Amino acid sequence: MPLTVVLAQINLKVGDLTGNAQRITAAAVEARERLGADAILFPELALTGYPPEDLLLRSDFLDQCEATLAELQATLHGIHLILGYPRRRDGVLLNAAGVFYNGERVAEYYKALLPNYSVFDEKRYFEPGGTPCVVTIKGVAVALTICEDIWFREPALRAAAAGAELLLNLNASPFHTGKSPEREELLRKRALESGLDIAYVNLVGGQDELVFDGGSLVMGRDGRLCQRGPAFAEALIPVQFGPQGPLPGAVAAHCEEVEAVYRALLLGVRDYARKNGFQGAVLGLSGGIDSAVTLALAVAALGAEQVEVVLMPSRHTAEMSNQDAIAEAEALGVRHTTLPIEPAFATLLQMLQPLFAGLPPDVTEENLQARCRGILLMAISNKQGRILLTTGNKSEMAVGYATLYGDMAGGFAPLKDVPKLLVYRLAAYMNREREIIPQRVIERPPSAELAPDQRDSDSLPPYSLLDPILERYIEQDQGVAEIIAAGFDPATVARIIALVDRNEYKRRQAPPGVKITRRAFGRDRRYPLTNGFSATL
Repeated sequence: MPLTVVLAQINLKVGDLTGNAQRITAAAVEARERLGADAILFPELALTGYPPEDLLLRSDFLDQCEATLAELQATLHGIHLILGYPRRRDGVLLNAAGVFYNGERVAEYYKALLPNYSVFDEKRYFEPGGTPCVVTIKGVAVALTICEDIWFREPALRAAAAGAELLLNLNASPFHTGKSPEREELLRKRALESGLDIAYVNLVGGQDELVFDGGSLVMGRDGRLCQRGPAFAEALIPVQFGPQGPLPGAVAAHCEEVEAVYRALLLGVRDYARKNGFQGAVLGLSGGIDSAVTLALAVAALGAEQVEVVLMPSRHTAEMSNQDAIAEAEALGVRHTTLPIEPAFATLLQMLQPLFAGLPPDVTEENLQARCRGILLMAISNKQGRILLTTGNKSEMAVGYATLYGDMAGGFAPLKDVPKLLVYRLAAYMNREREIIPQRVIERPPSAELAPDQRDSDSLPPYSLLDPILERYIEQDQGVAEIIAAGFDPATVARIIALVDRNEYKRRQAPPGVKITRRAFGRDRRYPLTNGFSATL
């Protein structure tokens, strides 16, 4: 009889030890009773959720982890439970995976390679392990590795040398565009190098800025893809291993790039609101492309009945903007309210007149309008208990084309890591079945509408030029000379980079948002606010 292992691609919540244990138990019981599993494999640090960050520095949290793990160990029988958790041992903390069976911990592995780059800080918390762990389950020699271990050849080779036939890899691997095929090729390489069959389980769900996309894989020792789980969805995936390796199973299709980004944003918004106890969302709807896409995401994530939008026209708002905003709200079936900001704006100008006397109007008055809107939206958010979604995109955040305490005010920023050109691609994707974003919104030149006849192009180069420069500087860490050598105008490059560097202080005060690129602002890209280095010199 073949060995049946269920890959438990489930959505967990960081710090919710009781809730996570309940989900683990339910999955294990279903795997045993309905799927006939001999073993069930959970993601990295499934007990705590990933990443637990500085919770790992609290002894009371680690005490509760141990108590919860002991309860799981005592209550789950008749199936091999393979689970990730933090483990205190000999005065250090280890990122562990244990094999439990009928109340006994029969084997334990400690993560060998601790990532300390991009969004990862594991060396802050853990000490490395590395000794191979091989345990026999139903006559098959099974080895464990954890996430980063699979990105390098040594852990798999050590497992093979220790007599393993099958490698089980526990993961909490966050999404960015292009990562799914990259993982698959990596697993193929590891399988061919080591001669091991590999089962790779990945976490699914949103956790603050990160989205874990699932897509669990099974790779045969001959480099043959045998199974692929769904992306961005929970699943219990049964896999059978016979003498010749994994038996063929379902292979879910890869998501095309824009679909993958859309589904990542959807999951990120839904889980951030749900896991933080928000029952709904509110946002300002301007008639522009960014707020339209944010609204469509919010409705798809939370439901139309849980979303409210507010139109806040000013003296500079075009009538077509109001018309388009109302059309968007009606197309998606959400409640909309109009609150003109002119009374508040005029009152504030009058109050400030003695201090502003003799000074010409400038960006101060523009920002004041945005801050009037921020006050209204935050008041509605506070009163109704809805999360306020900001609508700015990565291109704007990069160059500071956003107002602190104005359009940056809010609890979550769905488009924070989405460049402007990708926003347009998302709008087209959302309109694939019916028009929920008016075509005029997509075709109109973008404008903040904070001054007469204002357009983004008054302050910024065209996004078709801006976004490629930003990608090279932010995501690829290219310097001025490299970017200019790629064919971009030197003066434009210098200006854009200066704007990026100058506005780090704004980004530090921005709400969190979903990471979808290789390098997002926030925990992924950390620059000092007080900084004497100039990339433009």
